[in-house]
Amino acid sequence: MAALLEARGLTAQYGPVQVLFGIDFGVAEGGISTILGANGAGKTTALRALCGMVRAGGEIAFDGARIDGRATEDVVRLGIAHVPDGRGTFTALTVEENLRLGAFTRRDRAGARRDAERVYDYFPRLGERRRQQAGTLSGGEQQMLAIGRALMLRPRLMLLDEPSFGLAPLVVQGLFDILRTINREQRIGMLLVEQDAGLALELAQDAYLIETGRVVMAGPSAALKADESVRRAYLGY
Repeated sequence: MAALLEARGLTAQYGPVQVLFGIDFGVAEGGISTILGANGAGKTTALRALCGMVRAGGEIAFDGARIDGRATEDVVRLGIAHVPDGRGTFTALTVEENLRLGAFTRRDRAGARRDAERVYDYFPRLGERRRQQAGTLSGGEQQMLAIGRALMLRPRLMLLDEPSFGLAPLVVQGLFDILRTINREQRIGMLLVEQDAGLALELAQDAYLIETGRVVMAGPSAALKADESVRRAYLGY
């Protein structure tokens, strides 16, 4: 399967502190990849480096063209949607207004309205609360809204940073089921950073394990799931 995203020799740093040390990873066209690792390993920084949000080096190719060094807004316009940790919803705005903001780069208003209805189909709770302020939603509903707003960009790739954080297990399972459906129906590639390694490996086809800013293991998710060291350190059995 052709690569949608490829990062080669990716480095990143905050001021003088280097966090990533020449890592390679990718996402296949219409596929799902996950980056695993302990807190502080560099997972979130990898997503930020792809979006031009931190000082980075190395090569990043999207759909075969180099995008490293591009400004964050240019990366968004290419069709890369970032769902950050902490959800990042505009709490004073309604659900509907948040979704409209997600389509700010688009000129096809009729298409954007259709996509908003599709978001409500994926997340009926949001449809019920479309005129409710985002800040009054539950944590799970805010995460749904963050994903829905990213979908309004009509992206080819979604970068998902800890979508399960702070949510009840039942809510998380439902959320991951919807992500699987979105990937299957719309063929949107996904790069998932997730603390729940078991869930991430179930959703993704390919996985990369990062330790202190370096990829120490990579391959099909099934292979990492079967690895004894991964099972003991990240899956708890």
